[in-house]
Amino acid sequence: MNSIIQRLCAAGALLGVLACAPAIGQQAPASVRFSGVIERVDGDTFIVRTATSQAEVRLMPNTRLLGVGPARLADIRQGLFIGVGASPQPDGSQKAIQVTLFPESLRGLGEGHYPWNRPNTTMTNATVETTVSAVDGQVLTVKYKGGEQKIVIGEGALLRTLSALERSELRPGLSVAVNGTPKSDTQVDAISVTAGRDGMQP
Repeated sequence: MNSIIQRLCAAGALLGVLACAPAIGQQAPASVRFSGVIERVDGDTFIVRTATSQAEVRLMPNTRLLGVGPARLADIRQGLFIGVGASPQPDGSQKAIQVTLFPESLRGLGEGHYPWNRPNTTMTNATVETTVSAVDGQVLTVKYKGGEQKIVIGEGALLRTLSALERSELRPGLSVAVNGTPKSDTQVDAISVTAGRDGMQP
């Protein structure tokens, strides 16, 4: 019978799994990412029901807890650290698909410009240098170590903001995305937990 970890990895497309990379010399993956809904909470442990199974998630002393909610274009200002999933354009710009506004505590997280987890897309984690209005949407210049990108945020882009989450907010019915280290067939030690707020999916 497949373990919970194998099933979570196999259902990656449905669950939004970003990585199930195996560690060298190990049978189990070094880390897993999956999404689901909290069914039950018992102290520092909670059960997450995914589309195919369930996992027991343990909160560790250093688990990063974040909430993700909707953002507005007006929230994007000079000096803010953001993450942009985008489609490269013929003129060299990046057309935003999703823009995530990071809290100051996460400044520098994943900084740079590299492929995203969707075909023919990029991810840019960088600081907003300039922002101006244009006919086709808001245009940003963002800078990271070693380069810069021109970002166009059109009407269809998803705007999200991250903020700190308290452990008391983890309750049954809450949608979460978990990044963790598998400890057994059914148990995962959480590296980070991101919860949806105000109808936003994590």
